[in-house]
Amino acid sequence: MPGKAADAKAGIPLAELLVSKITVSEGYEGLLEKAYGKVSGSTLELSFVEALYLLEKGRIRLQKNGKGVGFNKLLAAGLRLDTRLHERFIVYQDLRERGLTVKTGFKFGCDFRVYRRGVSGDKKGPKAAGEHTRWIVSVVPEDYTCSFHELSRAVRLAHSIRARMLWAIVDSENNVTYYEILRLRP
Repeated sequence: MPGKAADAKAGIPLAELLVSKITVSEGYEGLLEKAYGKVSGSTLELSFVEALYLLEKGRIRLQKNGKGVGFNKLLAAGLRLDTRLHERFIVYQDLRERGLTVKTGFKFGCDFRVYRRGVSGDKKGPKAAGEHTRWIVSVVPEDYTCSFHELSRAVRLAHSIRARMLWAIVDSENNVTYYEILRLRP
């Protein structure tokens, strides 16, 4: 007869850590409703930052080759693939805690696309004004320096997709400060 611990685990989706991604094969509907991951075939694929967040919140269980994987082991595995993962996780966590929907910004040359509360970010086809990306976010450490050209490119990109550009500065104490950069025309 299974114990209470087994019963509690039964409602939490089991994810599998592969080399460069995390997949959930079943029971992921609740995660999808909260705008986590992307469906590929019959599985839900999670990014490392999403999986770290969900693992920390107890919303998924994680394994690799049948053995349990904890937060620190997942972070270490992710850092081997992305040296900026820790900073990106801190910002992702902060944005999610604010109730915002956060998706990858890879195709826009930034770290994240952020939507208003209640917008999934997954809608295909024409979107209403409130369903578009609200911000694109670039995550940088506090000692980061950039050129005006880089700054200009980021702001122009955001403007071209009707979004605003945020720079998320992560300090040595894992605090995040956001700077919104706007394009002004005289």
